[in-house]
Amino acid sequence: MKFIRKNIFNAVLIIIFLVIVFVPGAKAFFIKGLMEIGFYKLNVETPKENVVGLNGIRFKDVKGNLIDLGDLKGKVIFLNFWATWCPPCRAEMPSINKLYTQFKDDKGIVFIFADADGDFAKSGRFMADRKYAMPIYKVESDIPEKVFAGALPTTVIFDKQGRLSFKHEGVANYADQKIIDFLNQLKSTH
Repeated sequence: MKFIRKNIFNAVLIIIFLVIVFVPGAKAFFIKGLMEIGFYKLNVETPKENVVGLNGIRFKDVKGNLIDLGDLKGKVIFLNFWATWCPPCRAEMPSINKLYTQFKDDKGIVFIFADADGDFAKSGRFMADRKYAMPIYKVESDIPEKVFAGALPTTVIFDKQGRLSFKHEGVANYADQKIIDFLNQLKSTH
């Protein structure tokens, strides 16, 4: 009898593990839980190499409007690279949505959520299903490796002078007060 219970228990653990590994929503839920207990802490410090030429780095929104990062001098830029199939991206989305909601009416900050797949239909459905209002873009130019080297999710923040002020590859909690304070600090500096 003990042998059967032990095998059932092991089988249940294996099934849970496989679901977490192979089902993106389940993996995202698990990672989100780890974020909430403080497992993924952000380190807000400016990268050593922070000069990036923003001119010519372009994104297109759902309506076909092009935005060139070089035209955004004088504004703080929050740029997130993500994909609908990426569990860490899915896990951090609620915190990013919370941050976006807090700053969306602030003319001093521009938010760009770049769908790595560039599939507006899929990413639009993803956002609508979760009631996220974040503006979706797709990449329309080459992106310097200093900004995005291919890891998803990647979040970068540029100050008002266009300098790279923050870069994080991997999941993070962007509703963290450190990020809120950091964005407010970047907005207020000249």
